[in-house]
Amino acid sequence: MREWHEKYADDGFVIIGVHTPEFTHERDVDNVEKALERLQIEFAVAIDNDWATWRSYHNRYWPAMYFIDKGGQIRYLKIGEGQYDYSESVIQALLAEQSTAN
Repeated sequence: MREWHEKYADDGFVIIGVHTPEFTHERDVDNVEKALERLQIEFAVAIDNDWATWRSYHNRYWPAMYFIDKGGQIRYLKIGEGQYDYSESVIQALLAEQSTAN
């Protein structure tokens, strides 16, 4: 995701990470901030300590990536690791739609 952020941010691609803690120590915002700094995460990360976002998306998986188009519609849901080339092709297709819609 870090690579996608660097590669596509100037084209309008936005990543919003949502941190939903599995363990008690993951609820501590200071711990999360330190991890984001250590991992050099430069995109926005929301803290979902009460699992509100998790529940509103009816999520059941770590990790899950929701690819949302310019109109706010979920266009692709990637569950688990792998298939990064395909996920990147989804990003490229959605960005192409945005550029032709202007």
